[in-house]
Formats: sequence, C-alpha cells, structure tokens
Amino acid sequence: MGVITYSMEITSAIAPSRMFKALVLDSHSILPKIVPEGIKSVEFIEGDGGVGSIKQTNFGESSHIKYTKHKVEALDADSFYCKYTMIESDIKFDKIDFVTEEVKFVAVGSGCVCKMTSEYHVKEGCELKEEDIKKGKDRAMGLYKAVEEYLVANPDLCA
Repeated sequence: MGVITYSMEITSAIAPSRMFKALVLDSHSILPKIVPEGIKSVEFIEGDGGVGSIKQTNFGESSHIKYTKHKVEALDADSFYCKYTMIESDIKFDKIDFVTEEVKFVAVGSGCVCKMTSEYHVKEGCELKEEDIKKGKDRAMGLYKAVEEYLVANPDLCA
C-alpha cells in the first residue's frame, strides 16, 4: 500500500476560531444551513464530536456521493486542529483503502490560513490520478468559501 500526500492552504478574512467552529465543532448544525443543496445533514453515529466520534455527512440529491463517515482521530479546539479519517462512503473505493485529513487554522492578522493535508492510502498495485484528488479538493475549496461568505454576512455566528 502506498500513501499519496496532498497539501493545500486557503486564506480567509475570518478569525481561525470562527472558521474552526463552523467547519469542525459545529459543522453538524452549520453546514446544512449554508449549503442545503450540497449537504442534507451531518449526524453523529457514535460520540458527541470528540476524539473517537464518528460523523456521517449525508449529501444532497445532485451529489455523486450519498454519504461519508469520518472518525475523529485528534481534536484540539485551543489550537484549532483536527485530524479525521474517512472510514466509509457509498462510493466504492477500488483504489483507496482510506483517507486521513489534517486541518489546522492559523491566525494571520485578523483572519487565518487553513492548512490542510490529506493522505490517500492507496491499495497495492493501484494508481491514484492527481486529477481525481483535485476534484475533491476543488469541492472542499467551494465549501470553505461558502462558509467564509456566510460568516462575513453573519458576524455574530460562531463568535
């Protein structure tokens, strides 16, 4: 099994505490409100959001994915850090065993930089194309920007 690592950084005018709260701590209540056509619901299958919890994201009708399940591996609200592993999806992963994501929000001026690192654990003898990874990252970027816009328009939310 090989591991492909993909990293990216996104800047925001929003403080790291607000972005972290919206995208990590309160994602189950915030994301379906912000992008109801994309994310139908986010629910806890196990736990309450802390380490060891399993969260299921249910996507909208137009999405090519119906659901994903993520397990929280590490969570540090004080340093705006989260690590989780995608453990299940309705899409057949014929090339990937699992994906681990690390997300850290770092203060920069009055805003922040979101540093994301993804590790794709590829099955033996399989090859994962960069264009496939890029499609997923483009969707993540769209969600990030939608949350940022929503927080700008609602300055008391996640404050």
